[in-house]
Amino acid sequence: MLRVGGRSVGWVPPLLLLIAVAVADANTGGQFRMISWIVLVPGIAAALCGVWGTAVYAVLAVVTYYTVDSAWPHQYQSGLPDFILVAVGGLLATLACAVRMRGERRMLHIRDVADTTRRVVLRPLPPGWGGLDHAAVYLAADTEARVGGDFYDIQPGPHGTRVLIGDVQGKGLGAVETAAALLGAFREAGYHEPDLATVAARLEARMMRHRCHTAALGRADGDRFATAVLVGFPPDAPGAVDTVVFGHEPPLAVGPHGVRELPVSGGLPIGLAELGSAPPPVCRLPLAADETLLLVTDGVTEARDREGCFYGHAEEVARVVAIDARVAAPRRLVRLVRDGTLRHCGGRLGDDTTVFAVRRRGDGAQPEQPKRWP
Repeated sequence: MLRVGGRSVGWVPPLLLLIAVAVADANTGGQFRMISWIVLVPGIAAALCGVWGTAVYAVLAVVTYYTVDSAWPHQYQSGLPDFILVAVGGLLATLACAVRMRGERRMLHIRDVADTTRRVVLRPLPPGWGGLDHAAVYLAADTEARVGGDFYDIQPGPHGTRVLIGDVQGKGLGAVETAAALLGAFREAGYHEPDLATVAARLEARMMRHRCHTAALGRADGDRFATAVLVGFPPDAPGAVDTVVFGHEPPLAVGPHGVRELPVSGGLPIGLAELGSAPPPVCRLPLAADETLLLVTDGVTEARDREGCFYGHAEEVARVVAIDARVAAPRRLVRLVRDGTLRHCGGRLGDDTTVFAVRRRGDGAQPEQPKRWP
């Protein structure tokens, strides 16, 4: 558990304690014997070492006790009772270490499962994927779960590269399942559909199907919805983007000349279309080649400090970009917002937090299109 320079040093504290007890006992009077304290050595080892290491210290404790105690005159020896105490203490410490190691292995297995789930939902994106420079950071409010209801992805295709970021209402495995369903629909529709409005309609239909499925299973999350932003980079308009906003925070365009909020017309969240009269519109807006789209979930916009004040990420980004225009690059921009959010809320995230930044590649390279099968 203790490492220095990548090497385990968990064996050092119990060894130092073993030596200290033996030396202290040898240098105190016969009326004050400390050798029985050596029973603490395997107990410390059980918390820091493996099973075999703890067993070794249990044996060393018994041997040291016998050696040091036998060196005293008979009238000052602690004798058999304390010897049994040290031996039984070492045995119990070894058993306790075995239980600890088993629990740690189980915890690591659960963490591996969570990491695998996260990679399935939030698949790794290669550099330059879809002809875009991109960067993202995802922080789960539940650090043990390591995955939540926020989702994002980039899908290149013959009709341009599409980007999706969103936040499923609620928490837990139900939110993760809903996010996975929406991402699956996006990856298929984003590739095949030529019209971004059709992609948006497919997302709404997938949410309704998913809700019907969960309701048929008798689950209580049948009214779940998701806020999202759908962005398209049309190949025939390199200076523009198409956007569809489903009740989400509008994207910010961040460039050397400042920060501006895209004037998009928002619609209802995904899953609440029956409450409105029309689907969210597709808005085509200009986007300069040196501008980066910054998209965040409500973990950023609703982050509060101790006084209850919200975090103004747009204002901070504008202030920093005015000092150093290089911050508009996706990686630096994501790092800035992430650090600012954690600093503002003191590291106490109230919701899953996603910061996502994308822009067209500066080298003008076009994404390689997969072969289309008839």
